[in-house]
Amino acid sequence: MTENAEEPAAVKAYSKTPIFAVAPMVDWTDRHYRYFARRLSRHALLYTEMIVADAILRGDRDKVLGYDPSEHPLALQLGGNDPRKMAEAARIAEDFGYDEINMNVGCPSDRVQSGTFGACLMQEPGVVAECVAAMKAAVQIPVTVKCRIGVDEQDPEVALRDLVSRVVGAGTDAVWVHARKAWLQGLSPKENRDIPPLDYDLVHRLKAENPDIFIGINGGLQTLAQSLDEMKHLDGVMLGRAAYHDSAMLTAVDGFFPHPLTGQAALGHDGAAFSERGHRLDLGFWVDLRDAMADYASGHIANGGRLAHVTRHMVGLFQGWPGARRYRQILSSDATRPGAGAQVLHAAFDAVFETAAAKQAAE
Repeated sequence: MTENAEEPAAVKAYSKTPIFAVAPMVDWTDRHYRYFARRLSRHALLYTEMIVADAILRGDRDKVLGYDPSEHPLALQLGGNDPRKMAEAARIAEDFGYDEINMNVGCPSDRVQSGTFGACLMQEPGVVAECVAAMKAAVQIPVTVKCRIGVDEQDPEVALRDLVSRVVGAGTDAVWVHARKAWLQGLSPKENRDIPPLDYDLVHRLKAENPDIFIGINGGLQTLAQSLDEMKHLDGVMLGRAAYHDSAMLTAVDGFFPHPLTGQAALGHDGAAFSERGHRLDLGFWVDLRDAMADYASGHIANGGRLAHVTRHMVGLFQGWPGARRYRQILSSDATRPGAGAQVLHAAFDAVFETAAAKQAAE
């Protein structure tokens, strides 16, 4: 980038804009989920599943990196430990139009341990910094890091600060911290999401020590209210399973968070009604969502896909709503049958609409 070049919008966002993000989750945040999530929120920053650099360099790039244009703002989470490969994969992803490259320094799965990347790299902060520097030299979009507070016997007070100091020196635009240790020996990936205790205070102190660096937090956040409380201390919040399993919470995000690329202000509730759980209540919104997802599913099926590829991400949509049980039953059973089409989606949504109408009439 030349000295007088216009700074990319996303770089500006990481210095000035509070961000709500949906965490990268293997097997969950695929392109079908992201299309669905974008129908619920325009302002949430979405992440891909972790994609290994070698898969981009050697695989079918259209398949590995393809996405619907509506998914923006969209970040690619990249796994690897070779600066040259990471830089080349980042350059390819930038050409595909991604808004950010995020380096995975937090996943504790057996797969990443065997490849010595993910959370293993908490023990190799110099390697992480080399990868960040190489990617920054290769692309103009933001390069960020998502890490743990430490692994195994590391002292998080030391390990986290060391990693952050090095990647900041290498030019990272932001650090997202999953506020738990990862135990590479003795705990499964699932247990690593729950058993190690959370240490939000350490992340808060890290931000206080680095006021000019974007620091976002991940891990254990369950509600939008909790997220907003964390924003008193930090620059961004990232929810994973909570946002996935209770996806209707995303309908309230735009009311509180600006758009991370354009800087468009938070929209407020704009007269729309919301439930106590933070779910949008106006029927027109949900009808439009049903129709959009039915059209999308029909297109996916026409291209050789199956309805369940799309609907498996939608099962948790109406948590706590009248008719939600029947909705889940339809998507869990009918959508998986051979030949299932978009009419199944209509039936599932109608189960909620009809139950809500009956309850309103009774009142």
